Amino acid sequence: MKFIVNSSYLLKQLSNINGVITTNPVVPILENFLFEIDKTKLTVTASDLQTSMITELTVESKERGSIAVPARILLDTLKNLPDQPVTFSMDETTYAIEISSDNGRYKLAGENATDFPKVPAVSNDFSAVISSEVLSRAINNTIFATSNDELRPAMTGVYVNLGEKNTTFVATDGHRLVRYRRSDVKSDNGNAIIIPRKALNLLKATLPAENTDVSIDFNMSNAFFKFGHIRMICRLIDERFPDYENVIPGQNPIKMTISRADFLGSLKRISIYANKTTHQVRLKITGSELQVSAEDLDFSNEANERLSCEHEGEDIEIGFNARFLIEMLTNLDVDMVRLNMSAPNKAGVILPAEKEKNEDILMLVMPVMLNQYV
Repeated sequence: MKFIVNSSYLLKQLSNINGVITTNPVVPILENFLFEIDKTKLTVTASDLQTSMITELTVESKERGSIAVPARILLDTLKNLPDQPVTFSMDETTYAIEISSDNGRYKLAGENATDFPKVPAVSNDFSAVISSEVLSRAINNTIFATSNDELRPAMTGVYVNLGEKNTTFVATDGHRLVRYRRSDVKSDNGNAIIIPRKALNLLKATLPAENTDVSIDFNMSNAFFKFGHIRMICRLIDERFPDYENVIPGQNPIKMTISRADFLGSLKRISIYANKTTHQVRLKITGSELQVSAEDLDFSNEANERLSCEHEGEDIEIGFNARFLIEMLTNLDVDMVRLNMSAPNKAGVILPAEKEKNEDILMLVMPVMLNQYV
């Protein structure tokens, strides 16, 4: 089995799907790419059993066949080769692979393609089309709030509810919650799924810079994404997602509107002086002034700043985890934000002061009980 392909072109396509491959996979063959040749079409698959990514390339060949190729050594070779045509010669009996370039020849040992796990077929029980720009925004705005707690698997992914009027993306780790809603993405046969964080990170890294349509098909166990030459199949999280709507407070009489950049800058500086375990910062809102402060009694560190803001309702003093606030404000790309509160022991809600068209984003963060200054 033989084919010729441009080294840079092959490297680019393999780099798109290489993120799936783990260093110590459950099945050793998953350290390989599966190469399948069908005349001028080369299909390459990478998998970790939970997620599979597939890319298609055009090559010079007249043959058919398949073989598993070691991913790490192949990528390292291609990265160090200049841009040039390379010839792959593969023996399907001994699984020996030889790569020939202008510079020389490189031999490596492949494996039997039949040992590579079959990629699940996804019957399109439900389907939708979403632009890569919208999907990328949805992932960026939610994925940071997913949980790392494997004992609560539902929270380790992003909940996606495709509805007739809109599509909602939700992520939470129990301390904070993000709800991202798009009114321009709808589905007649709507349904709700939980997509694992790893699959979404791979998707985010692979989505093209230019806006393109991404088709999504899914059933109760797998989701199938397709765009350009890339296909991705991932196993869904089969768990019940928390009832997030009940967590979002309906009444928040205390409202503060402030410059996002000013608030974020202040939090970054003040958090340096916060306790390294709790990361607690104290927000004290009186009139049109916000005082941001933190202290670490163990090291006698203390800092405070004053910022001007717009304020409705009673004065309030409330504590939050600075890292959560910083992450949330970093992911919002607006000039002004609003922080809505009701009491020092109730969740605060961060909203953009001005809504984007077709977009509704809400970020909720639980308070940290304040230690009274000595």
